Amino acid sequence: MTTLPIEPVAAAEPRWQALRGANAGDRLYRAALTALALTLPLLLFALLAELVASAWPAMRRFGVPFLWTSVWDPVAGVFGAAPMIFGTLASSLVALALAVPLALGVAIYLTEFAPKWLRQPVAFLVELLAAIPSVVYGLWGIYVLIPFLRGHVVPALRAALGWTPFFDGVFYGNSLLAGSVILAIMIVPYIAAVSREVLLAVPASQREAAVGMGATRWEAVWTAVVPYGRAGLLGAGILGLGRALGETMAVTMLIGNRHDIGLSLLQPAYTMAAAIANEFSEATTDIYLSALFEVGLILFVVTVVVNALARLLIWRVARGTAVGSRAL
Repeated sequence: MTTLPIEPVAAAEPRWQALRGANAGDRLYRAALTALALTLPLLLFALLAELVASAWPAMRRFGVPFLWTSVWDPVAGVFGAAPMIFGTLASSLVALALAVPLALGVAIYLTEFAPKWLRQPVAFLVELLAAIPSVVYGLWGIYVLIPFLRGHVVPALRAALGWTPFFDGVFYGNSLLAGSVILAIMIVPYIAAVSREVLLAVPASQREAAVGMGATRWEAVWTAVVPYGRAGLLGAGILGLGRALGETMAVTMLIGNRHDIGLSLLQPAYTMAAAIANEFSEATTDIYLSALFEVGLILFVVTVVVNALARLLIWRVARGTAVGSRAL
C-alpha cells in the first residue's frame, strides 16, 4: 500500500488581517479618524504656542518674579500676578472644601440609600445644575446669595470665628467668600456625577462582606465602599478643582475684583480669569497686553496640570487598581 506524501497546509490568514487595507473606503475612514484624533492635541499645542509667543515680551521683561510680585500698574507698565494667583487658588480651594462633602453625600445617598424611584430624578436634577450658564449663577449670587450671607451667615461666622484672620474686617458683599460659595455650587454636579459612577462600580461583594461581618449599612459604606473607591473619589475632587480654577463670569460678578492679597474671606479678591475678562479690552499698550497673556498662560498651565492629574487618578481606577468605570 502506497502512502501519498502529505503536503503541509499553510495556516489560514486571520480574516481581519486578510481584509485589513483591502477596501479603499476602510483606508479612507481610518485616515479620517486618525486625522480627527490628532486635531485636538495639535490645537492644544497651537494654543500653548500662541500664549507663549504673546506672553514672551512680559516674560522677558519681568521674569520669574512676575509670579510673586503684587504691583499691577498699567500706567507705569509694571505688572505682577501674585494677587491673581492667590485669589484663584484661594477661591478654588475654599470652593472645593465646601463642595466635596456635599457632592460626596449626594453620591452616597443616590447609590446606597435612595429608593430606586427617586435615584434617577434626583441625579438628573443634580446634573442639570451643570447646564445653567455661569452668568445666571452670577445674577443669582448678587440678588440672593450675597443678601443671605450678609443677613444670616456672616454674622454667625464673625461671632464664632471673628478672632481669626480668616473672618476679619467688614463684609460689603462682593468678597472671596461669596465667590467661593458660588464656585462650590457650580462644581457640585461635576464632583457628584463622577463620584456616583465610581461608587456604582464598587463590587457588591464589598458591601456584602462588610454587612456579613456585622457592619451597619452606613458602616459598610464608610469602611468598605468609600475606601475601595478613594482614588476615583480623589480624582473627582481634583476634576472639580480644575473646573473651579477656570471659572470666569460668576466669579467676576461676586469676588470683588480687588488686586490685593488678604487672608480674610470677607474681603474682595481677584482671580486670573476675572482679570483677563475685565482688562483685556482695556489693554492699550503692548506690555500690558503681554502681561495679560502671561496671566492666561499661567492659568492654562495650572488648569491643564490639575485636570491631567484628575484624569490619571480616574484612569487608575478604571484599570482596576482601585475601583472605577470604563465609561470614565
